[in-house]
Amino acid sequence: MKARLISVGERMPAWVADGVAEYRKRLSRDLPLELVEIELGNRGKGRDPARAIADEGAAVLAALPKDAHVVALDGRGKTWTSEQLAQQLDAWRMHGRDLALLIGGPDGHASDVLARAHQTWSLGPLTLPHMLVRLVVVEQLYRAVSINAGHPYHRP
Repeated sequence: MKARLISVGERMPAWVADGVAEYRKRLSRDLPLELVEIELGNRGKGRDPARAIADEGAAVLAALPKDAHVVALDGRGKTWTSEQLAQQLDAWRMHGRDLALLIGGPDGHASDVLARAHQTWSLGPLTLPHMLVRLVVVEQLYRAVSINAGHPYHRP
């Protein structure tokens, strides 16, 4: 199984990019992870925010791998412990399909993106910057892989 992290927004701060790169390297053998950055929709004075969300949504949907299991990060989604995420990862592997994880823009996902998702995942009740969400997601994927492999990285 391969994973694709599709995230709205570009130009991560160096410390986020370095962290994401480190966990992608660690995941490369067990869960190859591709990062796809989607350009933010046009926002600002006199612009329709709904149009920006729709544009972002169309670009996210266009970036989905064919037949992937789609999980949208959303504050109203299901929360998982790291152990539960490891179980989810095993279940996703059993489907025999690639995985697509979606991080929306500052206003969240377009409704058609959420409708396309098989699952929604919440990292909890905190509001996190979208760039930080990338780092948390890739670290948690590595932690889940480590749990499933019996690797000592995860110490409950």
